[in-house]
Amino acid sequence: MTDTALLEVAWTDPVTGCRGYLVIDRLVRGVASGGLRMRRGCSLFEVRGLARGMTLKEGLNYDPDGRYVPLGGAKGGIDFDPYDDRARDVVARYLHAMRPLIERYWTMGEDLGLRQDVIDGVIAEIGLLSPVQAIYPLLDDREAATARLADACRIEVGGLGLDELVGGLGVAQATLTGLEMLGLENEDNRVVLQGFGAMGGATARFLADAGLRVVGVSDVRGVVANPAGLDVENLLRHRDRFGGIDRDNLKPGDELLPPEAWLDVPAEVLVPAAISYCVDSDNQAKIGAQLIVEAANLPVTPDAEELLDARGIRVVPDFVANSATNSWWWWTLFGDVAADAEEAFGKVRARMRALVTAIFEVATLDGLSLRAAALQLSESNLKAIQARFG
Repeated sequence: MTDTALLEVAWTDPVTGCRGYLVIDRLVRGVASGGLRMRRGCSLFEVRGLARGMTLKEGLNYDPDGRYVPLGGAKGGIDFDPYDDRARDVVARYLHAMRPLIERYWTMGEDLGLRQDVIDGVIAEIGLLSPVQAIYPLLDDREAATARLADACRIEVGGLGLDELVGGLGVAQATLTGLEMLGLENEDNRVVLQGFGAMGGATARFLADAGLRVVGVSDVRGVVANPAGLDVENLLRHRDRFGGIDRDNLKPGDELLPPEAWLDVPAEVLVPAAISYCVDSDNQAKIGAQLIVEAANLPVTPDAEELLDARGIRVVPDFVANSATNSWWWWTLFGDVAADAEEAFGKVRARMRALVTAIFEVATLDGLSLRAAALQLSESNLKAIQARFG
């Protein structure tokens, strides 16, 4: 797989002067898949890495017997504060500028700092059919496929949308399988999550349901911790659309810590579920967890991951752990799963268990890091995709 992206676009907002980027890493059957994020400090380097990660996700979850057609990888990013009152207008101008690429090449959805309803609203306003309309020519029955996906996106379980839950379930299943492969599955496992948005919140719910103690959760204001275990459902009921937790509705025993303290809370499992590059070569020394599961994209820098691996701390890479959201969209659109929560949950659990088990086995047999093992598997699948689709 080439290290050079197929297309890189840099955009400057004519009103605020902020910068935005789109990177299409590669196309498969003329289409690439990847979300749009908004955060202050987002860079072309970051978006380039995220786009490559999307290519790897597509390759990793390729099933030649499925209806789901693998796509290439892409990513969009805007260097702007999502809390700013002007954020939605910035998104609208960015998407309008990228309209020709969305029409034909780039299927996209929410990512860090953006919600799907915002993207869907802007897409409708600028006259596009859908944020995933570039894939429509690959569908056998577009009307049935889009109706199925729309029905699935309207499903809620316990107050959370199915489209949000499948990603968190994937991360949770990757965590549970990782603990099992390490021989660490037991009821005393504690977990800390950095980030409590769509991915972090759903992950916390499924881990708590599985019996892990969620002892720390961080948001932009700091860390909420409780060594006896946080009431995850209470936190979910009292968070804003960006994953911010309402401090006025905490439970007795919940403790408030500064933002940087998320690495200081003792736990066996660490789930970075918010920003990129939050674990580096300096602060990795604070980590005492035995397993890190990357729910966010690119949360652990390469040099930090090398140091962690040398210390025996396993890192399940992002393009494995958080791949279920992406796959579920296409499984549903192409008809590999119906608009049904239990069917979707069953598919996610089975796929993530098999995937993480395979990666651990390859890593153990070949003496590799989990990332290297996952790369090996993904690149093998990408070759098969290339042979099949060109």
